[in-house]
Amino acid sequence: MFLAGSPSHTLRRLPMLRLLLLLQTLERGLGRASPAGAPLEDVVIERYHIPRACPREVQMGDFVRYHYNGTFEDGKKFDSSYDRNTLVAIVVGVGRLITGMDRGLMGMCVNERRRLIVPPHLGYGSIGVAGLIPPDATLYFDVVLLDVWNKADTVQVTILLRPPHCPRMVQNSDFVRYHYNGTLLDGTAFDNSYSRGGTYDTYIGSGWLIKGMDQGLLGMCPGEKRKIIIPPFLAYGEKGYGTVIPPQASLVFNVLLIDVHNPKDTVQLETLELPQGCVRRAVAGDFMRYHYNGSLMDGTLFDSSYSRNHTYNTYVGQGYIIPGMDQGLQGACIGERRRITVPPHLAYGENGTGDKIPGSAVLIFDVHVIDFHNPADPVEIRTLFRPPEGCNETSKTGDFIRYHYNCSLLDGTRLFSSYDYEAPQEATLGNNKVIEGLDRGLQGMCVGERRQLTVPPHLAHGESGARGVPGSAVLLFEVELVSREDGLPTGYLFVWHQDPPTSLFEDMDLNKDGEVPAEEFSSFIRAQVNEGKGRLMPGQDPDKTIRDMFQNQDRNQDGKITAEELKLKSDEDQERIHEEL
Repeated sequence: MFLAGSPSHTLRRLPMLRLLLLLQTLERGLGRASPAGAPLEDVVIERYHIPRACPREVQMGDFVRYHYNGTFEDGKKFDSSYDRNTLVAIVVGVGRLITGMDRGLMGMCVNERRRLIVPPHLGYGSIGVAGLIPPDATLYFDVVLLDVWNKADTVQVTILLRPPHCPRMVQNSDFVRYHYNGTLLDGTAFDNSYSRGGTYDTYIGSGWLIKGMDQGLLGMCPGEKRKIIIPPFLAYGEKGYGTVIPPQASLVFNVLLIDVHNPKDTVQLETLELPQGCVRRAVAGDFMRYHYNGSLMDGTLFDSSYSRNHTYNTYVGQGYIIPGMDQGLQGACIGERRRITVPPHLAYGENGTGDKIPGSAVLIFDVHVIDFHNPADPVEIRTLFRPPEGCNETSKTGDFIRYHYNCSLLDGTRLFSSYDYEAPQEATLGNNKVIEGLDRGLQGMCVGERRQLTVPPHLAHGESGARGVPGSAVLLFEVELVSREDGLPTGYLFVWHQDPPTSLFEDMDLNKDGEVPAEEFSSFIRAQVNEGKGRLMPGQDPDKTIRDMFQNQDRNQDGKITAEELKLKSDEDQERIHEEL
C-alpha cells in the first residue's frame, strides 16, 4: 500500500487535510460525488463483502495488516501488495498512510473487502508521484483486511466448553497436555497438534510457550475448550515465525486441554462409596482383589478389569503395580469405591506405555475393592449365636459333624449353600474333607451354635480358586452346627466303648465251626453296636464299613476269617512297631 509519499518508498508525508473521519458506506456499490459531477469531496467506500461475525472494527491507532490492488479510473494498475507477496502492516490514523486510505480503513472488519475511491486531494494531490501517479489522479483501491490489533490489547479468552466437573485448574509451573488448532486472525491455518497424532506437552509459566499462550491456558480445566486470541507482541512479534506466521500477526488458538499436573503433585484420593462397619483397612503387604476403570483426565478409557470379567489381583505396597496405585489402594476398606488420580511421575512417566497411555499422562482409576487379606491371616471367627445351656461338649478333630452353611464372597456374591440340598453337609473334622479354614472354623462349636467365618485364600482354594470360586478369593461362611458325634482314631473303622471280649473269635463264630463267614461277622458287629458296646465310624454307610472290616480281616481273601487271621488293629500296630524295632 502507498505510504504517505512514494508507493514503493517512504517519502515525506503529505500534510493531513483533516483528522475528522467521514466514512461513507455504500450498499449499492457507488461513491458519493459532488453535485453535477463535481470532484469528490471525500473517500467513497463500497463494502462489497462483509463477514457475518465482526468482533472488532478498525479504529484510529490500531495496527492493521491488509492486502490491496491500486488502479486508476481506467483500470490500469499502479501498485499491488499481491505482486510483492507482502502484506501491508502499519498503524492507521496517525498519518503514516495517505489520508484517503487512513479514512477508508476505519471501521473495517477482519476479512471484510472494500473498494475505495480516493480523490486527488486525499491521495497524492496536484503533485502526484513522478513516473507513477500523475498529478490530480483519482485512485481506486481494492482492500481486504486480514488482521487488526492495538498495543493496549490483552489476550482474549472465550470459553467454548467447560466440563461440569473441574478437579483442578491450570496454574503457573503446571505441566499440561493439550490439543490445538492455530490460525491467523483471518482464519488461515498455520499449525495443529491433531495432524501430528499427539498432544502438545509443556510447562506453563516457564518460558517454554509464547507469552500469550502462557496466559491463555491459565485457569483451564481438563476437558475444557477455549478460543485464545493473542496479539503479536505476546506472540511472535515483528519477526513472525518461519514461513507460516508473518510478522505482526495476531494468532488464534482453539485449545482442548487433555490433562494437567504439577511435578509436586501426590496421589489424590476421593471416596465415592464407603461401606458401613469398616473394621479393617488395607496395608502394605496385603493381597487385594479389585475391579477398576482406568481413564485419562479427559475421560478417555484406556483399560478396565470389567471388560475382562476378572478382578485385578496383586499385593499392595510391594512394587508390583505403579507407585501411585500402590499408594492409592492403601487404607481402603473391603467394598469401598474410590477414585485414585495418579500424576505421571507416579505412573508411566514421560514415555507412557503401549498405544493407550501417552507420555506424561495423568491417570484416573475408579476402583471397587472386592476383598483383601494378608498371607499371615488366620480364620476370623465371629459367634452369631451360642446356646445358653446344654453345651457340655464341643466339636473337635476327628468328630463327625453335620452342619448347614452359606458361602459367599466378601462383596456378597453367593457361591454355595447347604440349604439348596435335602440334608446338611457332613464331614469328619481333621480328615481333609473340607478346606482347611472351614475345618478350623467348625471346631470348638456347640450343637445349635451359629458362626460367621472369614477364610483367607491360603486356607481356602488358594491362587487357583475352584469351580465357581475365583482365585485368591476370601470366603465368607455362615455355619450352624446341627449335630456332632465323637469320631474314631485315625485308621479305625470300629471301636469298643470298653475292652473287647476276651474270647473274641469264639464269640464271633456263632455256629462254632472254626470259621467266621461275612454273614456271621456282620451279625456280630451289628449286635455290638445295637447293645452299645461299640460303634462304627460315623458318617459312613454301615454295610460298607462292615464289609471293609471283613476284607481287612480275611487276609487270604477266601471269604472267611479264621482265628489265626483275626487280629485287633491295636495288636497289628504293636506288631508293626516291634518289626520296626
